[in-house]
Amino acid sequence: MKKVITAIVLIVILTGIVILVNQTKSTAPHEESNDNTVENSENSTNEEINQNNNEQNKEISNTPVGIHGKLSVKETNIVDKNGETMQLKGVSTHGLQWFPQYVSKDTFEFMRDEWGINVVRLAMYTDPNVGYTKELHNKVKEGINYATELGLYVIVDWHILSDGNPNTYKTQAIEFFKEIANEYKDNENIIYEICNEPNGNVTWTKDIKPYAEDVIKEIRKIDSDSIIICGTPTWSQDVDVVAKDRIEGYENIMYALHFYAATHTDWIRNKAQQAIDSKLPIFVSEFSICDASGNGAIDYDQAEKWMSLLNENNISFVIWNLSNKQETSSIISSSSNKTADWLEEELSETGKWFVQQLQK
Repeated sequence: MKKVITAIVLIVILTGIVILVNQTKSTAPHEESNDNTVENSENSTNEEINQNNNEQNKEISNTPVGIHGKLSVKETNIVDKNGETMQLKGVSTHGLQWFPQYVSKDTFEFMRDEWGINVVRLAMYTDPNVGYTKELHNKVKEGINYATELGLYVIVDWHILSDGNPNTYKTQAIEFFKEIANEYKDNENIIYEICNEPNGNVTWTKDIKPYAEDVIKEIRKIDSDSIIICGTPTWSQDVDVVAKDRIEGYENIMYALHFYAATHTDWIRNKAQQAIDSKLPIFVSEFSICDASGNGAIDYDQAEKWMSLLNENNISFVIWNLSNKQETSSIISSSSNKTADWLEEELSETGKWFVQQLQK
């Protein structure tokens, strides 16, 4: 009986050993298979990352900034990284405090891809009485970041208007531009506009030029070569005056010329022509085709004369304004609340005209 029991125990032990061996054999290939799966998964992930990076780099390289790179000023022209003449064409926001919704990646991307703009202007009003706060600096940076991501050039506009004399808030202007320059000095797409429309009892020699020299000096301590646009007397119209007494000692400085076609006709074009003949680098950082109030009727005939002058002389231009405000200069119809993907009928008459100009 003991022998039988001993035999049974031995059989049970041997059976267990066989099962254990078989389990070991069956799990070994499975474990190896797991290792291969992990390795294959990692390779697949890396390939996807590389493909995404390549697609992103390709997308960036096909943008205005990707193609043209850092801009500079040569005589009266803007030139790109290859020394080729470059004309910027784009859209200015309205006051960021009133229409912040248009500072949007979708908005900028649509205007780039469907209309063909290559620059956006961020208009930050500088008078606390009409809405300036330091919090708006973040909205400006948001716009810069979207423009950079999309390969668009971007004008940072210290939008003097009701404050008239640029020296009123010169300390704040210097602080603002130092803040922007410190953060974006390495960007290829940044352009500084240091005083939108000086006006009132101010002159170039007494008020605007000294202000500009002080602000430019502080920007150049941080950003040595980005383009800087300086406003000119009488709401940035008197470029002929500036041509006789331009800012010295700095490169890549341009001067703003603003016009509204129904108000500013031959007499302002004559000023522009005098400045052009004097080799003053002009940038039309704001214009529209209605009257100077931003409202009223459109003067298509005068608008065409202006566009001929700008295009013949390779002068860059930015239209006012990106909003659906119920006024003629707004490029979006007041009936549309969309911030991108506009149909033609959702544009104002000014907007329709401008898109046609871009696509000629």
